[in-house]
Amino acid sequence: MDIKDIQNLIKFVAKSGASEVKLETEDIKITIKTGSEDGRGETTYIQQIPTMSQPQMQMQPQTAAAPQPAAPATEEADSKLITIKSPIIGTFYRKPSPDKPVFVEVGSTINTGDVLCVIEAMKLFNEIESEVSGKIVKVLVDDSSPVEFDQPLFLVDPS
Repeated sequence: MDIKDIQNLIKFVAKSGASEVKLETEDIKITIKTGSEDGRGETTYIQQIPTMSQPQMQMQPQTAAAPQPAAPATEEADSKLITIKSPIIGTFYRKPSPDKPVFVEVGSTINTGDVLCVIEAMKLFNEIESEVSGKIVKVLVDDSSPVEFDQPLFLVDPS
């Protein structure tokens, strides 16, 4: 089963109105849950069943974390910060390769067009460039973590 088949299955389940679907073949198990009562939306689990030459792989659900309420004192400081968000779904990497240094650190000054990170999607590595100039205040995602579309990645102080 390739990625297009899995994507088509997810779309089909979402349109069908089913709340949960499980599919198991000899080499893969897929569980798709939609419209959960906690309001988190769609969750997909994919587990590849290992063969003699294949290690086990399991994808965890990719859901955005619930926003944390901000304290009133930090609300004013945070209001001037710009959030750089993920333009695609994939795996977030802070380095161009394991033996290279990270693109940006907290405190790094960035300009428009600077590469901030790489997001791997379907074996393609997409460089994410800054659309603003400023200073990196916080990195919101751990290296090698899955990210969703529009998930916050960095906080930037434009001043």
